[in-house]
Amino acid sequence: MEQYSDEKNIKAPKNLQELVDELKKVFAEDKVNIEYVKTLMELYESNPLDWKKFAKFDQYRYTRNLVDEGNGKFNLMILCWNESQGSCIHSHSDSHCFLKVLNGQVQEEIFDWPDESSDTELEMNMLKQMVFEKNQVTYINDTIGLHRMENPSHCAKAVTLHLYSPPFIMCNTFDQKTGHKTKIPMTFWSKYGEKLPSNEENCSQTGVCCIPQPENN
Repeated sequence: MEQYSDEKNIKAPKNLQELVDELKKVFAEDKVNIEYVKTLMELYESNPLDWKKFAKFDQYRYTRNLVDEGNGKFNLMILCWNESQGSCIHSHSDSHCFLKVLNGQVQEEIFDWPDESSDTELEMNMLKQMVFEKNQVTYINDTIGLHRMENPSHCAKAVTLHLYSPPFIMCNTFDQKTGHKTKIPMTFWSKYGEKLPSNEENCSQTGVCCIPQPENN
């Protein structure tokens, strides 16, 4: 629909719920304009009163906290990063990934895909490194590359808002030294502000992490 194609005509959402409602309208269309979604998320001015009930931190790992399932078209979640917490290098299972910083700052490292046709173990090639501040938005998909996210601060927490479309339940992580791939499940630490029961003590509780079960490549 034409009204969701021109980012110059977007009205800034007053709060997180207005952003969610508008995103549902955008993703109800057959085609979605990436720049429109980025701009819409940028125009939302982060307010902790909107999202603090979803912001659940864990001492040992960053957390993935579901905010809304987007009528099946996307998952919107808040990720919480304690000081120096980060992810492994990972893919996005052919999904679109939008990220907005709600508080603090995060560092993104983008990598080339490893050469799976080669039997030689090679260190993965980093393409670029960027730091995003509060209210900034970035975007990635698997054609752009793989990435790793981290809270670079040693003294401040970070909170980020993520939209994944379509939703996915598995992704691959990669060893930076060798390029070896490992498939892991994507789960949530909490849903709609309520902590989920811990059924097993492993990093799949938070999705992309660094101690998954290896698979043969």
